[in-house]
Amino acid sequence: MQSTIQLASRPARLFAALLLPLFALLTAYGNEESIESLKKKAEAGDAKAQLELSVMYFKGEGVPKSEVEAVKWIRKAAEQEHAEAQSQLGSMYSAGWDVAQDYAEAVKWYRKAAEQGDASAQSELGVMYSAGWRLTRDDVEAAKWYQKAAKQGLAESQLNLGSMYLIGQGVTKDYVKSMKWIRKAAEQELDLSQCYLGLMYHEGWGVPKNTTEAVKWWRKAAEQGYAVAHYNIGLIYDEGKGVPKNSIEAFKWYRKAAERGHVDAQFNLGRMYQGGQGVPKNYAKSLKWFWKAAEQGHVDAQFNLGRMYQGGQGVPKNYAKSLKWFWKAAEQGHAVAQYKLGVMYYYGNSVTKNNIEAVKWNRKAAEQGYAPAQSNLGMMYHKGEGVPKNDIEAVKWSRKAAKQGSAAAQSNLGASYNNGDGVMESEFEAVWWYRKAAKQGHAYAQFRLGVMYRDGRGVSKDKVEAYAWFLLAKARASEEINKGLHEEAEKEVEALEEKWWTGRQEEGQRRAAELDRTIPHFPAYSK
Repeated sequence: MQSTIQLASRPARLFAALLLPLFALLTAYGNEESIESLKKKAEAGDAKAQLELSVMYFKGEGVPKSEVEAVKWIRKAAEQEHAEAQSQLGSMYSAGWDVAQDYAEAVKWYRKAAEQGDASAQSELGVMYSAGWRLTRDDVEAAKWYQKAAKQGLAESQLNLGSMYLIGQGVTKDYVKSMKWIRKAAEQELDLSQCYLGLMYHEGWGVPKNTTEAVKWWRKAAEQGYAVAHYNIGLIYDEGKGVPKNSIEAFKWYRKAAERGHVDAQFNLGRMYQGGQGVPKNYAKSLKWFWKAAEQGHVDAQFNLGRMYQGGQGVPKNYAKSLKWFWKAAEQGHAVAQYKLGVMYYYGNSVTKNNIEAVKWNRKAAEQGYAPAQSNLGMMYHKGEGVPKNDIEAVKWSRKAAKQGSAAAQSNLGASYNNGDGVMESEFEAVWWYRKAAKQGHAYAQFRLGVMYRDGRGVSKDKVEAYAWFLLAKARASEEINKGLHEEAEKEVEALEEKWWTGRQEEGQRRAAELDRTIPHFPAYSK
């Protein structure tokens, strides 16, 4: 599950594109005065008229539409220190509207307007200091300009200032001040601020924890179509944190977010369809939503698609597609996908068998601490497959996996101690590791533990105990379709039975049943 309450699907910064459309604050003179009168005023140096004339050329209202003329007249107004014109000219240079994009020019004009008190320019200048666009990044300066704009009531700057107080960026961390400014922006219906405010109530930052208030503000943002708010509401119902757990409600809110393109919500919808949580199980719909998330680069969705194609879950088995999605996830560092890719190269599933590639991908997963990959890497070093044979390295990787509970690695480590491969030979250590693996249902370890009890190596000789482990190994090997091991275990069982009377066999069978009850998930023997 993607289970982190989120703030935004866009940066918490104000960009020119988030302001009102260019020149929307102005009203053309054309309704009240003739175009000629306006032109005369503009040519006479009236800055307001110059700005209005620029608007008319930009829109093509009353004059032929002309970007060249629009830029010419707004520049004239800006050069006369008209703050709004300077701010809008800065926006044009920042976004590359009708002029070549030039952040240095944008900064120049924003600064001129900001120093005259233009709130939009102050906010944009704060953004440019925050981002380091043609300015040395300076969070203190950014906070200064955000504060100036925030005090004039600009919601985006109130949010940005509040977020800086929230994390102590450019200002001393202060939850109370953060709450103050974020609430002001939220009360102006800024969806992102409403989402922040919900988070603060959810986490108890600057206020007592209050899930009801958190949901209230997230609902306000959701009513504006803000996908992150939909997702957050879905998540708290999914996890049952602060509200009763309700998979149906979680599904409803995730769907709203997913339909707006929220990638984590798309993944969670896929997961819920896959597991039948809050909705009837439906692999086709699970595949659909995993696919949407995977196409946006969601690593867990990519992995799940690989797994569905590999296992034929809701789709025909397709190793080529499985490989494709495992590869995408593996390239993003998904440890299990890297391991799966290593296995596919090792066995040649949908790719040419390649032990060097198998080692490469297992190593990537192993270095992230994934025990099955560590076990595989140890085995490949032991056998010299894809790497030069090196029993010391084999033991190193097997031990890492064994300590995490990998039964295969524990069995391999037992064998290394039994044979003195990469470690000093020790039958006591061999028995210790075999037993750990055997108790997890590992058939080979069960067989080897039986041999150790039969021969009294590392333990006191005990043929009843040996017989019990041979019985378990025989049954488990049959389940694993390991014909060779099954036959070996069967021979050992028969050899002991030939020398015993019925009572002795029954004692061994009871012991096997007793041991089997302690082995989780692998009910491999019943009398």
